[in-house]
Amino acid sequence: MSSPEETPDTIGAEEGTRGESFRNEEEQDNGGQQEGGLWSSRHQNGDMKRAAAQLIEKYYFQLTDGCGNPLCDNPNCASSGKVGPLSSNEAAGKALQLFAARAKLCEVVGAKMPRSSQSLTLGSGVNAASAQGPSSTGSTATCSLVRDVNMAGASNPSTPLPPLLPQVDELSKTPGLTEETLYLTITECRSSNNYAKLRRLLWAVFSNEVALRHSFLKNPESEERSNETLVECKDLDTTGVQSKEELRALEKDLDKDLDCAEVLCVGEGAASICDGDEKENDENQSAKNAILPSALDIGEVRRAYASLFECPEMEFGNTLMNAIVQLLSDSLSIQLRAHRDAFTAIPNNINIFIILIESPALNTTDFIEGVMPKMCRTISQLPEKDQALLVKHLATWEGSRLHRLLASLHQLITIKLLTTEFSRDFTINDEDSITSATQVMKLLFYASILGGELDTPLLKDLPSEDSSTESMPLHDDPFLGVSGAGKDWAARAPPKDSLGTELGIHVLDARTPLVPLSEFYDDFLSDQLEMDRDFAYYKAGSGDKFSFLNFPFILTAATKALGLYYDNRIRMYSERRISIYQQVIEGMPANPYLKLRIRRDHIIDDALVELEMVALENPGDLKKQMVVEFEGEQGIDEGGVSKEFFQLIVEQIFNPDYAMFCLNNETRTFWFNPNCFESDAQFTLVGIVLGLAIYNNVILDVHFPPVMYKKLCSKPGSFHDLREWNPTLYRSLVELLEYEGEDMEDVFMQTFRVGYQDVFGTSLTHDLKTDGDNILVSQSSKHEFVELYADFLLNKMVERQFRAFRRGFNMVTDDSPLANLFRPEELELLVCGSQHYDFMELMKSAEYDGGYTSETSIIQAFWELVHDMSTEDKKKLLQFTTGSARVPVGGLARLKLIIARQSSDCDRLPTAHTCFNVLLLPEYSSKEKLKDRLYKAIKYSQGFGML
Repeated sequence: MSSPEETPDTIGAEEGTRGESFRNEEEQDNGGQQEGGLWSSRHQNGDMKRAAAQLIEKYYFQLTDGCGNPLCDNPNCASSGKVGPLSSNEAAGKALQLFAARAKLCEVVGAKMPRSSQSLTLGSGVNAASAQGPSSTGSTATCSLVRDVNMAGASNPSTPLPPLLPQVDELSKTPGLTEETLYLTITECRSSNNYAKLRRLLWAVFSNEVALRHSFLKNPESEERSNETLVECKDLDTTGVQSKEELRALEKDLDKDLDCAEVLCVGEGAASICDGDEKENDENQSAKNAILPSALDIGEVRRAYASLFECPEMEFGNTLMNAIVQLLSDSLSIQLRAHRDAFTAIPNNINIFIILIESPALNTTDFIEGVMPKMCRTISQLPEKDQALLVKHLATWEGSRLHRLLASLHQLITIKLLTTEFSRDFTINDEDSITSATQVMKLLFYASILGGELDTPLLKDLPSEDSSTESMPLHDDPFLGVSGAGKDWAARAPPKDSLGTELGIHVLDARTPLVPLSEFYDDFLSDQLEMDRDFAYYKAGSGDKFSFLNFPFILTAATKALGLYYDNRIRMYSERRISIYQQVIEGMPANPYLKLRIRRDHIIDDALVELEMVALENPGDLKKQMVVEFEGEQGIDEGGVSKEFFQLIVEQIFNPDYAMFCLNNETRTFWFNPNCFESDAQFTLVGIVLGLAIYNNVILDVHFPPVMYKKLCSKPGSFHDLREWNPTLYRSLVELLEYEGEDMEDVFMQTFRVGYQDVFGTSLTHDLKTDGDNILVSQSSKHEFVELYADFLLNKMVERQFRAFRRGFNMVTDDSPLANLFRPEELELLVCGSQHYDFMELMKSAEYDGGYTSETSIIQAFWELVHDMSTEDKKKLLQFTTGSARVPVGGLARLKLIIARQSSDCDRLPTAHTCFNVLLLPEYSSKEKLKDRLYKAIKYSQGFGML
């Protein structure tokens, strides 16, 4: 087998017959030009491989297309009729056998062969890059890459090979494909009812990254002439069939300005050589002849695809997909791994991927299964600068088209999950097709945000780095000095993503994306993922293992909540070990838990005082597992007591008597009271309570507007947030914005001074601008007025209260991946739970113990009663059995309710272990008795005792 390690003597042993045959073929096909001398004058390994590959290709097309001579008697030529039907692989293997046997090679009738090998043409784009400075080592490998793969099995006919690269007339002179060339080829193929030339054209372009990189480029000088040519061609196509000679004349005319694009791969670099009388070999002339970067004509790409797919797909579909597969797997992927810097420095590289994703076949099943995995793998290897360019292109798509591509990626992931056998040593995180599809989905995620309606860019919302809390009144907040390391708990910046930074946007900027962000969830992947293992990879932070938590948009909120639960538990165990260490080594008293001893009648006073002491003395204790004990009760807190504690304290915090929060009667949500008399410390403690609930995996019955969670994620409120905060005010401001009359000042009589009422009904005013009472809102200033008004209501008016609240929240969650994993709407779901009470899910997921089964009569009667309950009674039942009336993230199926047999028929009421979601149900004698006892139990369910 020929290989790069062979000596010139070994190669020369085979040179005679093959070289002479090659020379004869080239002389006949090119009208006597002595290009065969190029073979005999060079004894370099790369040239030998390329020449041998040319012969193999000739044998291949002789077997598949024939020589065109109807009187041919060569038994190895399709024109003789002696060659049976062959598949691509069979023809490739047969071609290798003919090459090894030095079989007869027919003269091609009526076709001119290119003057140089296709591999020589491939260097044009690489040469353009070499002019800008990158190493040409990777470029040289690029030119002969396909030939290297083909020659790997040259002496072993049984080795399966990919379809070989054909020779195409057009590409012997031009470095890329144009709409005109494709249309002319299609027209010729239709007229002859033979699509072999189209298949060769598609293979040559789509299997060659240089040709594809320089395809469909904008050419302003010839744009008008191209359009005229297309019109003429289409007119001829409708009135009559052109002859082949006319078509070739048109092709020659279209390509006359690109006759100097022939490039030779020589040594370690690529030099451009023109077919003129003078040949310049210096670097300046090479750079002058190199093709400069040019913009891709997207319209031309789409028109070309439209023309192509008007042809019978069976004539070109497999060729196109096979060519793309070879391009991605054998060329681009290798270069990105071995010569990434040199490859990415080449101009127009992103054109390759834009052309590929514009294909109408992108969403077909064959493309998804055969091409999509390799395309995703290659795109995922691109540097973020190129990925950002791809995102910007995807952002120009319509939402429906972007959604179809997203659905294709979901389908690919599902197929791989169903067809791949995973084991302990090979998990979902190791499946390259799934991980690369997830990385490409990230590009679609940002494209959906970038192409939709954006909120005010987050970078503009953030305070300047030199801003400090000293400019604000402190209001005697003792927690300002808690952060021992100089950390400002209230000024925590949102996490950044490098791709988002490259694009200049943030996930929180999304207002109305092209595709709803919830559509990016992959439920099947989320259910199949081993979150404990994925979380370990996430915390390791190394690039060796892929973690889906680094791509949180694809995971459901329930799956991410499980990852957050692992993080919180690990932190709790760490605090417990530290406490034991301090006890053993330093002799300090053991304090492994955050213990709160509470009196039910003084729950606010006791809870806030104890939390304040902990936060002031050692805020690290807030990250210990919380244990609550109610005085006078025997309940041991395994989770259930804490749930009731949070429920009771939330009820008291939002009590109007405390006046810390105001209730909006229209939306039934609470907002900060800007005129309350409570100190900032009280709001800090409320923030601590909210953070502790998340940290201890407890759902709260709180009713904040969505803008509240947006602000917790470091994104200030804006005008559109008023829609859920105060719908009536929002509608009135929308009417103001939609008014187009020039008499706005007379109609609305609105100035930049606004009025509002405090919780006691007192009317107050505020100037949005200096001397606002004397500035009327006009057509030119109405947008400014709306933004200033919204900023005042949602941000400035409650700045002191919210800053203290957020400080307390961050004291608990500062080291948590909460901000990295959850968007504002997901954070709301994490805090408040779902509003969907589907008790059918609860029934299907329920488990039974003590002799009960789903077929037991008392169990069937129990579920019949549950389904007949009102919504309020169902909430009471949840409160009684689980300690919380809220539905957890992911639905009631995640509660895993256990119904156990407590005893035989008796008069006792049902009881529950809320820590473990266990309902102890006696086997009552009748359904009526069960109903009476059950309703009494859920009605009088407050308090804990020992059974």
